[in-house]
Amino acid sequence: MVDGTDPDDTLPPGFTRREARVNGTTLSYLTGGDGAPLVLLHGWPQTALAWRHVLAPLARLGFTVVAPDLRGLGRSARARSGYEKDTQADDLHRLLESLRLSRDVRLVGHDIGGMVAFSYARRFPGVVERLVLAELAVPGLGLEQAMDVAAGGRWHFGLFMAPEVPELLFSGHEHAFFTWWFAHLAGTPGAIGTADVAAVTRSYSGAESLRCGFEHYRTLLADGQVNRTWYEEGGRLTMPVLALGGESGAGARLADALRPAVPGVLAGVVPRSGHFVAEEDPGSFLEILVPFLTGTVRPRARSETVAR
Repeated sequence: MVDGTDPDDTLPPGFTRREARVNGTTLSYLTGGDGAPLVLLHGWPQTALAWRHVLAPLARLGFTVVAPDLRGLGRSARARSGYEKDTQADDLHRLLESLRLSRDVRLVGHDIGGMVAFSYARRFPGVVERLVLAELAVPGLGLEQAMDVAAGGRWHFGLFMAPEVPELLFSGHEHAFFTWWFAHLAGTPGAIGTADVAAVTRSYSGAESLRCGFEHYRTLLADGQVNRTWYEEGGRLTMPVLALGGESGAGARLADALRPAVPGVLAGVVPRSGHFVAEEDPGSFLEILVPFLTGTVRPRARSETVAR
């Protein structure tokens, strides 16, 4: 049985769900607070509700928080195409323009959402005030090594990138798979509760919803070529950037991989956390995130690590 509770019923006071037609698709997003824009981009297999524990604390800091369901996922429209990370950066830019929030943006991306955030910062560097990338490898800047199973890389990339096959395998078995997935990647057993897994299952159930999820993976090689070309032609990110990893997840590896393209990157490690850093220990996550977002911690040395 999958719990039928609607997670939107437990949104913090002052937060609402809205929709916007942008870039040829419809995006659903959560928003609340008042002030400078702070955008939160979730990963796979999640939705904007992955940020539910940190929405209210971040809004209280004086930000307008915007957390979209990425293209094709959650309550956003099931788009047939457009899953390249640059296209999704356009999705976000047009959404923020429609909200009049496209300047002085603080941007936080987790997993696939971090790949979109990197593309956004690369394409619109003049509007990104600060960038946080959490628990990912960036296409073209380390991801290809992370997905190389012959060298000990992660098995799931190749499977998820294959046309049609993962939909055939997982359709009808979504709840069992996601139960295993969250338990496998979380640093603490039970950190992602049964109600949360049930909500993910509902969002990703059925061949079409699964397809939209896997389409985010099927563009990764092309995404990597775009990022690599940018880097080889001299591209660098110069805004303040924080690379976050869970202690039993990516750790400081993301910062190490990014440093050639992001010379001033800070590394942050969330203690006792696995892959789902904003959910497993929201308090520790915020202790590292908030000083960076508010400018009380600034890049000073290449080897600097921000940690509790």
